[in-house]
Amino acid sequence: MSNAAKLDVLGVGNAIVDVLAETDDAFLVAEGIAKGGMTLIDTARANALYSRMPAGIEASGGSAANTMAGIASLGGKGAYIGKVANDQLGEVFAHDIRAIGVDYRTNPLIGGEPTARCLILITPDAQRSMNTFLGASSYLGEADLDAELIRSAQITYLEGYLFDRPEAKAAFFAAARIAHDAGRKVALTLSDTFCVARHHAEFTQLLSHVDILFANEGEAGELTGEKDFDASVTALTGKCPIVCVTHGPRGSVIAANGQTHRIAAAPVEHVVDTTGAGDLYAAGVLYGITAGLDLAEAGRIGSLAAAEVISHVGPRPQRSLKALIS
Repeated sequence: MSNAAKLDVLGVGNAIVDVLAETDDAFLVAEGIAKGGMTLIDTARANALYSRMPAGIEASGGSAANTMAGIASLGGKGAYIGKVANDQLGEVFAHDIRAIGVDYRTNPLIGGEPTARCLILITPDAQRSMNTFLGASSYLGEADLDAELIRSAQITYLEGYLFDRPEAKAAFFAAARIAHDAGRKVALTLSDTFCVARHHAEFTQLLSHVDILFANEGEAGELTGEKDFDASVTALTGKCPIVCVTHGPRGSVIAANGQTHRIAAAPVEHVVDTTGAGDLYAAGVLYGITAGLDLAEAGRIGSLAAAEVISHVGPRPQRSLKALIS
């Protein structure tokens, strides 16, 4: 990369503390929770659901932050921009992401909403059903962008979950402008079919500012209107230079420059929790691209990273990904 990039990847997203608990389908039904999806909840619902959840674990999360944890575990240099509150969970989040080697400088929100949290219910089939209180994280705006960090990163990675409030939308376009003016790349993850359906027109507009797109099968279909997997990939290749679409246990496809690479899913002895699978896949692909590897190899690393994270509870790697791929 020209201009001597100091960072490999800069993530921009919702700074969230995850609360993960294992449960059964009956609990989901009793609570009216949509299985396998993401539902936005308010403060009252967050408190009520938390009080009824089985005992679980708390861990710093957020989609782009999980990706940055993967980048760090692979040996890459990363930074993160995301908003927390000036409260205990905010301090936990900041400590955790810095402790894994990710540069984090965003000023906390003072006197407003508390730090965001995601209540994640994991059923025996390894599906995760997410109930997200966005809190302080949704108040990230253009003023929170660190132009120095953006200019110093090979790739700025934007998280679709954040793309809701007008301030965040403005921040996305501003970050893309700063990155491209510095000769850098911009990546976007669509995050969830809910996000795509809610902001379809604006996501379509944003794609003209994106160099690398990440989506799963459902998100790709929602954005393109195509029901067939291959047809949705083809439709997206006309909108973005590099398109990465995951296909669950069938692996993924990376399309660029008129070529399509079909990447096999890495074997997993026992799938425990699919939380973070897409985030770590993105980490592997982005690491591979910034390391100058070809797209097929970058995809292979993405598959290995995703396989590691779904082999245990929690959205971040529990062993060195660098050791895993070497």
